[in-house]
Amino acid sequence: MQTISKELPKDLDQKRLPRHVAVIMDGNGRWAKRRGLPRIIGHRQGVDALKKLLRCCDDWGIEALTAYAFSTENWGRPHEEVDFLMALFERVLMRELQEMMEENVRIQFVGNLAVLPPSLQTQIDRSMNLTKENTGIQFTVATNYGGRQEILQATRAIATQVQQGHLKPEEIDEALFSRYLYTANVCDPDLLIRSSGEMRLSNFLLWQMAYAEIYITDVLWPDFGREQFHKALSDYQQRNRRFGKI
Repeated sequence: MQTISKELPKDLDQKRLPRHVAVIMDGNGRWAKRRGLPRIIGHRQGVDALKKLLRCCDDWGIEALTAYAFSTENWGRPHEEVDFLMALFERVLMRELQEMMEENVRIQFVGNLAVLPPSLQTQIDRSMNLTKENTGIQFTVATNYGGRQEILQATRAIATQVQQGHLKPEEIDEALFSRYLYTANVCDPDLLIRSSGEMRLSNFLLWQMAYAEIYITDVLWPDFGREQFHKALSDYQQRNRRFGKI
């Protein structure tokens, strides 16, 4: 069996790692199709790839990982696939929660969770409550999430505060707006990784991605492992992040 080193590769600079990595996990269905397998097998393999990436981030000292698990647009997929994904999320939470506790992972789910199946909502609430005091990597799972919808709900909440006299319009700035987003408790992503070669944000963290570095790989998500993550981090560390300055 191959031994996986927990140490950061020597060619990477610990001081220049991204604090927060976000991933759009694309290509599960295509991975399965190329092998003559049902799409659901690709989703199962995708979960394994995400689990390995989470452990790699933790091993290498990255503070936060956010994964785009299910978008508001994904409801348009075949009912059988959507039902399978909901059941898969629930099973994974039940199976992995104890291990996340042992590894000190703090998990949160963001998105419109109220419309998810009740049993899945129960598992989500349980996992967030049990891990909320953990001090390790912040693992955020975007489920039934849409970036535009998130901005709209934040805007409505702020407008209500203004209407009720609790907030003045001139007090609204970027810092205040960010506090009304689902991700208020975590820094904005430094690096976005998208697998399978697609070059779009797909309504993911639109506000938070303002200055994220974007890394696109042709590798399909189930095949994305430590080697591919190493390449993404190497590419990230070669960039000059000017944030609009010279």
